[in-house]
Order: sequence, then C-alpha cells, then structure tokens
Amino acid sequence: MNQAVADTDRLFIGGEWRRGRGAEIESRFPADGSLNAVVQGASPEDVDLAVERAQDAAHDRAWRNLLPHERAKHLHRIADGIERNADRISQVQSRDTGKTLRETRALALSAAGTFRFMAAALETLEDSLTPSRGNYLTMSVYEPLGVTAGITPWNSPIASDAQKVAPALAAGNAIVIKPSSWSPLVSLELARVIEEAGLPRGLFSTLPGAGAVVGDRLTTHPAIRKVSFTGGTKTGRHIAGQAATKLMPVSLELGGKSPAIIFEDADPAVACAGVLFGIFSSTGQSCIAGSRLFVQRSIYDGFLKKLVEATERLRVGHPFDPATQVAPLIRPRHRDEVEEHVRRAREDGGAVLAGGARPAGAEYDAGTYYRPTIIGSLDNKARLCRDEVFGPVLAVLPFDDESDVIEQSNDSEYGLACGIYTADYRRAWRVARAIEAGTVWINTYKQFSISTPFGGMKDSGLGREKGRDGIRAWMAQKALYWDLDGQPHPWSVPAMEA
Repeated sequence: MNQAVADTDRLFIGGEWRRGRGAEIESRFPADGSLNAVVQGASPEDVDLAVERAQDAAHDRAWRNLLPHERAKHLHRIADGIERNADRISQVQSRDTGKTLRETRALALSAAGTFRFMAAALETLEDSLTPSRGNYLTMSVYEPLGVTAGITPWNSPIASDAQKVAPALAAGNAIVIKPSSWSPLVSLELARVIEEAGLPRGLFSTLPGAGAVVGDRLTTHPAIRKVSFTGGTKTGRHIAGQAATKLMPVSLELGGKSPAIIFEDADPAVACAGVLFGIFSSTGQSCIAGSRLFVQRSIYDGFLKKLVEATERLRVGHPFDPATQVAPLIRPRHRDEVEEHVRRAREDGGAVLAGGARPAGAEYDAGTYYRPTIIGSLDNKARLCRDEVFGPVLAVLPFDDESDVIEQSNDSEYGLACGIYTADYRRAWRVARAIEAGTVWINTYKQFSISTPFGGMKDSGLGREKGRDGIRAWMAQKALYWDLDGQPHPWSVPAMEA
C-alpha cells in the first residue's frame, strides 16, 4: 500500500478500525494507473456489525435525547476537522478520482460548509403548534428514525458523503455510508476526521464494497430505517424496489441528460463560458452535466463556431497541474464506455466538431484521458441525446422558438437540471417554469448552495437533499394531542354511568 496516499487499509466499522472481510478493492490514480492503495472491502457480516453498533448508539439516550444545540457542536467539530485536513483530503480525492486539486479542495471545503449549515439549521428547527379543531392542543414534532444508510457515488465522494452524513446526524440518527468501490479512500479520510471530532462510537461507519454485496445488505437489513442513494437510475430503481418491500423511505438522486438553452439575445461570452463549464468541468462526470445544448437557429452557426474554438483550447492535463481544466476519466473501463457513446453517435450520423478521441502525447499515454468532444448533426431522438454518457461529450442541436425548445428539452426520461441563457427575464421565468427539472440555472450553470433543496424529476430521482428541510427528510413526523377539557369522553359516559 502507498502510505503517502492512504494511512490505513482498515475500515471504520462501528467506531473501530477493523480489517474488512470482503473482496479486495484497488484504488488507482487515473492520471497514470499507479496503485494508490489496496483496501479489504466490507462483507455482509461487516454490515451487520456496523448496524448492530449503530443501533446501540442511536438508541442510547445520551445521543437520542441530546439537545439540538449540543448535537450541533458535534457537527461544528467535524467541519473544523475537514477544514484543517482539507489539503490532505483533496490530495487523496485527486489520487482516488483523477479530479483536479482545485476541484477536490473546493469539494472538501464544501463538505465542511455542509456540516456547518446543518448545525445552524438544526439549532433553528422548530416543532409547531397546529390550529386546534376542538378543546385540545395539537402539535407536530419530529423524531430520529434510528439507523440510516447512505450510498454515495465515485465522482464527488466527500461532498456527497457530507450531504448525507450531516443531516442524518443532525436529525439524531446513526448512519452507515457505503462509498463506491471506485473511490473508497476519501470516505475513510472522513471517518478519521469524525473519529477525531469525538462523535460517539457507533454513530458512523464507512463500508466500501460492491453494491451487490454491501449495498444490498444495507438496503434490505431490517434495522435500516432510511436509505439515501446517489448514482445511476438503474440502481436507483433496484433500491426503490427493495425499499418498497420494507415500506422504507428513500431519497434517490439519479441520472440526468440536462439541456442548456441559448436564446438569440443571450450574452455570447456568458453563454459560452456557462456551456463549457456545464459539460466539461469534472471531465463531464457529473449527473447535472449540461450534455444537450440547444441553440436558437438564428445564432446557431456563429455560436457553435465560437464554442468549438473555445473547446479546442481547453487544457487537458494532469490533475496536479494548476492549469488543467479537463483531467482524466475515473477508470479505463469508463473511458471505453465514453468512446463507445461517441462511436455510436458517428454511426447515427453525428459529426464530430471537436475532440472525439484521446489526446496525443506521451504525457497522456498511461492515463485515462479523453478530449472534450462536441457532436452535431443529430436530432433529439438520437442515442447520444437520450443516454447519459457521464463524460466530456456534448450534443448540439438547433431550435426555432420557445415552444420548440421546451418540447425538445422535456422530451427525455430525465429531469435533473437545465441552464437557460437569455437577456429577457420574462422569457427566463416562462421557460424555467415550463422545464421539467429539479434545478434550473439562468445565465449560469452548476452553481450550488447547501441552503437550497436539490433533487430530480422523472427518472432523475425522488426526494430532495439540502436546505433546512434536508434534516426533516431524515426524521419521522409525529402528532401530539393534549386534552384541555379534563372531562371523560362523552361517547363513553352512558356506559360508565350504567
């Protein structure tokens, strides 16, 4: 194991560092294929142990009855730990995923911000007195679910982990995280921070391993009361079926094929920059990537020329190079899948206007690099415009007017995000409300706030994360009725007086 990358080959199970009993997991650096670490993954028995410890911790009155402001202190300490270790976390995440250091540092600081926001939101959450309908007092209160689980993706692990762990703990639960086998190391770094922050043992575990082994055991375990999953739609459907059998609530943040819409009155510099960032940042490995670009026909040729020229100037390079904009893809197998999407697009009549191949040069040979790619001459029914590529590949299509672009944008099984570029605020409002997507950006793209709920429509998922209500999503609502009359219920009086 490369000690410079990973401090341990053990898993954090029920508050202890233990060797996993599952299959080995290799983490490799996408820039050159070198080995980062070998981790012994989790087994179903490891899941059972983590859940058993989590049950004990979640039901301990010292945690369950802890006042909100006291529970918030734990979240603040975790946030402090992430910030202190941000350089270390970003280095590990870049080695694990191939992302640039600039992006992974931003993700680490975002995770710290998530814990801070949830701590603040926790201290200001209120139960409510509801309007009385009789001589009684009615209340609505929220209580922890107990033991919960989060299943996170490989593309932004520290931020995804935080968006599940922070609200789950704020709500008073225990949580078991299953990170992707493709990026197992960052969640272990988070476990180290959480341990040092003094969170009671058992409230947090992280169990990297195969979804069919660790994920299935978590979602079917009778003690798990909620699962939050971020990943592919196919897996999300599988988890939803398992949850239905248990009558268990789930949050599912799934795939996307998000449109970016450029109207003829848009600022061309703003629109071009937004499109480039929306699809090619993170090497396109983002569920919200703006992978379908609709440009109004009157400006189509001119805008496309500007976009292609800018795309060809994007810097493809090593994740540790500060000048890099497009880093390697996560794994050779994933690059093969991206290349297959481009091959099929050509087969369907698509014209490659930029990219469409691996970059040339010795510095790229050992890594999983792929050039930012733009493909035209397809219609919205083509496979490239229907399927999620999860790579730096953009399909470009013309449109005529509002009704045309709304119809084409919504003609997708997905509904995660959308970008609209226009100088007309009335048009922006109309189109934003008509688009079937959970998030719509206007004259920007991929901007996020932990204070604003996030989720998808249609095959892009169920439920919402983030925001103040993000904590409530990890709680059970309960109604309380307080009698104010003090008299026996009249229905029973005749029998009692007989």
